[in-house]
Amino acid sequence: MLEGEHKLIEQAKDGQQESFGKLYDHYITPIYRFVMVKVNHRDDAEDLTHEVFLSAWQNLKNYKFQGFPFSSWLYQIARNKVIDHYRTKKMHSSIDDVDENIFEIVGALEKGLDTSIALETVKEAIASLSPDQQDVLVMKFVEDLNNGEIATALKKSDGAVRLLQHRAINNLKAKLISSENNESKKELTS
Repeated sequence: MLEGEHKLIEQAKDGQQESFGKLYDHYITPIYRFVMVKVNHRDDAEDLTHEVFLSAWQNLKNYKFQGFPFSSWLYQIARNKVIDHYRTKKMHSSIDDVDENIFEIVGALEKGLDTSIALETVKEAIASLSPDQQDVLVMKFVEDLNNGEIATALKKSDGAVRLLQHRAINNLKAKLISSENNESKKELTS
């Protein structure tokens, strides 16, 4: 959360562009990363991120503090922009082309998994999760949001977020173990 965020928001609501600019500067990078993970193309991610902040500026008068950082509201807008993007483009999500620096999911996997699993395998495993599970993993382990912030952004309860996270990690773990076993079998038969 940005220091003095509430004051900046109130000033921005009063039309002070400089205050909104400070919010923009603080949140542009994490919102862009979130969008980039979902759309996988730099131009689309830049355009959608621009749309997120334009929409936030245009609808700022409707923003109400609910005990969570301003970023929760921005993530909600970003998620909706990504959904609209895919509805209009009729495209399917693929994270094959995502820059590998985005995936710093440190500590997300429980012990027993080989930490040297190839990034490509991890990308494929994440891509096979449901969109909600992907969102929860990215928000939790890439953007480092807490469950309350994620719940607000996804319009779900804290319990639903915990369940999605638990299922996502278990599904990811199962897919990675399965992939690892398949690789081991290939090595044995070679």
